Amino acid sequence: MANFQVETETHGELACWRVSCPQAELLIAQQGAQILSYQRIGQPPLLWLSEQALFRQGKSVRAGVPVCWPWFGNLQRNPQSVQKMYNGTEAPAHGLVRGRDWQLLGIEQVGETVQIQFSLPEAANGELPGWPHKVELKLLIEVAAQLSVTLTSHNLGDDRVTISQALHSYFAVSDVRQAQVEGVAGLSYIETLADWEQRTQQGALAFSGETDRIYLDTPEQLSIVDPHWQRRITLTSSGSRSAVIWNPWTERARELPDMADDGWQRMLCIETANVWDDVVELKPGERHVLSLQIGSEAL
Repeated sequence: MANFQVETETHGELACWRVSCPQAELLIAQQGAQILSYQRIGQPPLLWLSEQALFRQGKSVRAGVPVCWPWFGNLQRNPQSVQKMYNGTEAPAHGLVRGRDWQLLGIEQVGETVQIQFSLPEAANGELPGWPHKVELKLLIEVAAQLSVTLTSHNLGDDRVTISQALHSYFAVSDVRQAQVEGVAGLSYIETLADWEQRTQQGALAFSGETDRIYLDTPEQLSIVDPHWQRRITLTSSGSRSAVIWNPWTERARELPDMADDGWQRMLCIETANVWDDVVELKPGERHVLSLQIGSEAL
């Protein structure tokens, strides 16, 4: 017998579903197939939803897990092989799929897990504006005591396709100034705030100012240590060798209309990605699977 509930909700201009099971609760929007929040029962949220989030058609919500595809960030900062896939005029940041309605394929229980599946027919049909390549795009979300997100790109066309992408996850922390990211020690990273210099990480990553870094050759597991909430958030990924770690800090947060001036204190982005020298090339018929599993444990 199914032991989960699904409620349809409207937040601003966006149609959403709230999925509740004995272990956790998740809110997801049809636009972008974007997870907006995820919380294990009786615990602080694991994913952060901005208190001033704007729920508008065509605009990604500052929350949860936006899907960045078929490029990440500024297209002009991507390799030429990614740039030449696009023939449109203005290239929106983080690609073309965050602000589009995805098709819900189904919500069902499999064992102890609730599975939610989405697809984006426009991508499969080659109908994304300025991006005329036929790539079947599917997102599988699995909800239980852990949250699993799997993005599959399958090249249905006759030509090679090159993409960059990310699961742009916003994690909830008690105070980012007390948090640390473990698993990055010794990694090379691109310091985007210092003319895109390549540097080497010394020890765990702590936060004392605006942070925007691309970490290279990342391990399968990274973790966020949050001493005040006495927990460790674990991120286990596959199909990815790069990660972007971002926090806007004070001045940048004040420039963001959908973030409280002090909202930066309660969030930390670790974006499981295929960027920089880690882009994905798909031959005709090939598929790529990018997956992230989010869990937590007591310190």
